[in-house]
Amino acid sequence: MKGLLVISLLALALPVAVWADGIDLTNQYGTVTILNSGITTRGSEMTSFNGIQAPQHHSLGTVKFGTGALLTGSIWTGGAFSAVGSFFDVTGRGVFGMPGGAIFTGAFVGPISWTIVSQTGVNNVEHELSGAIAGTIWTGRYVTGTTAQYIQTYKNQEIADHKGSIVFGQMQGQTHMNTAEPATLVLLGTGFVGIGGAVRRKTRNSSGALPKTYHRGVWAGDMPDKELAVYRDRPMTM
Repeated sequence: MKGLLVISLLALALPVAVWADGIDLTNQYGTVTILNSGITTRGSEMTSFNGIQAPQHHSLGTVKFGTGALLTGSIWTGGAFSAVGSFFDVTGRGVFGMPGGAIFTGAFVGPISWTIVSQTGVNNVEHELSGAIAGTIWTGRYVTGTTAQYIQTYKNQEIADHKGSIVFGQMQGQTHMNTAEPATLVLLGTGFVGIGGAVRRKTRNSSGALPKTYHRGVWAGDMPDKELAVYRDRPMTM
C-alpha cells in the first residue's frame, strides 16, 4: 500500500517536471504589414496560455512575429516566405497565474507557408501563415513548435497601405510548443517500472509467495498456501 502511494505521488509530480502535452497559446487582433519583403505584426494580444483564459477585454500578453522575404507565389495567390531574418516572440504580463516577461523568444524554421483559406467577394481574403518555430522559453529550455496565424486582408486596403489584421474568434492565431523531452520521459518511465518492481518483490500479492509471518508457532512462508489455509482454519486446542 505504501509503495502504491509513493508511485502515485511520483505520477502526480510528473507534469511538474515535464509538460507532456506541450504548451498551447492563442492570439488575436493586431496589425499585420504584408509586403514581398516579409510579413510583420504589431499589437497582437495573447488570449489564452495553456488553459489560462484571459477575461473579456483583457489580454495575457503579446505575440509578435515576422517573416523573411517572399520565396514563391504571390501575396494574393499564396506561396511561401523565407525564415531568414524571421522572429517569433511571446511576452507575458505576469497576470492570472502565468509567467511575466519573455515567455518565448525564437524564430521560424524552414519555409513559411502562405495559403488562402477563404475569400468573400472580390476583396475580402483570409490567409493562413503557418510554419515551424524554435527558440527558448522562460525557463531557459530550447523548444520547438508550430504556429498558424489567420490573417484577414482587404485588397483595396492592402494595395493602399499593405495592412491586414489577425482574425479573432475561432480562427485566431494558434501556437503549440513541444516541451516534453523524449529522453526525460523514458528515464522517468524506467524509474517508475523499477520502483514498481521493487515494491512488488517486497510485498507480493495473494497470487505469489507470501511474506514470512509467524502464526501459531509456524513461519507462514515455510508452509504451502493450501496447508497454511487448512492450518489457519483449524481451531486451537489447549
